[in-house]
Amino acid sequence: MTTLIAPPADTEDVATARRPVRVWRWAAGIVLAVLTAQIGWFLVNNDRFEWDVVAQYVFDPTVLSGLGTTVMLAVVAMIIACVVGGLLATAQVSDFAPLRWAATVYVGIFRGIPPLVQLLFWFNLAYLLPQISIGIPFGPEFASWDSNEVITPLTAAIVGLSLVESAYMAEIIRAGILGVDHGQRDAARAMGFTPTQTFVRVVLPQAMRMIIPPTGSQFITVLKGTALVSVIAMADLLHSVQVIYNRTYQIIPLLIVACLWYLAVVTVLTAGQRWLERRFSRGHAPVSRNRRRSTISDGGTHGSDR
Repeated sequence: MTTLIAPPADTEDVATARRPVRVWRWAAGIVLAVLTAQIGWFLVNNDRFEWDVVAQYVFDPTVLSGLGTTVMLAVVAMIIACVVGGLLATAQVSDFAPLRWAATVYVGIFRGIPPLVQLLFWFNLAYLLPQISIGIPFGPEFASWDSNEVITPLTAAIVGLSLVESAYMAEIIRAGILGVDHGQRDAARAMGFTPTQTFVRVVLPQAMRMIIPPTGSQFITVLKGTALVSVIAMADLLHSVQVIYNRTYQIIPLLIVACLWYLAVVTVLTAGQRWLERRFSRGHAPVSRNRRRSTISDGGTHGSDR
């Protein structure tokens, strides 16, 4: 005969328990609400923001042209960076030591020098190389061009941004490759795959789950980094608003226009990044808190029915 032991009289029933009141959460919420209201009041009631000027120039053709240049620079630089970064990452994990050393030195140099310094350096490359030529090393030249004609602000911007971002992309891709369990390579080798087939068919598809999300963040970084090209007179978004406020002296409203467009584009890219994260994390994402509660609740209900 089984003896049932009753719970102590002072034990609280979990089913009827109430969530304890956390005073610090209420206090933090009130502080945030007050700060939000104060910031909103400051933005609305400060006439020096000149919101009518912001509305006048937000869709100005010069500003939209600069926005297009900014997006174009970010896309081109990111495509080149992904290609070069993939090659560098492959070289860094290769068994050929000289290639691995060369890739490591490349990444160290272009990650170590600030992007602004690199942009200025490439823009003034004609001082070091008056002529850019191709041919056999220490031999005859096949073609030659004037550096001032080749290294335009657009060329310097693309080269500078691409080289910097390729170093960061190399580290992102390398981390994704090394994040794949080594047993996957052993299993592919046991199945008779060549090293190239193992990398393309086994390692890379699994590494993409870890590569894609940080790549989205890096693309956003590249987009914001394009503001640096204004120092070499590249007609990007920031340079476009600078041209206008140098004429009208309405500095703050034009800078707000640039900020609004940067925020709009970054918001769209962030939404795309979140979608990619969800897509490549399917089957690996942790169960949400609400889902766990629902599962526990269902399990408890079913358990009580038995």
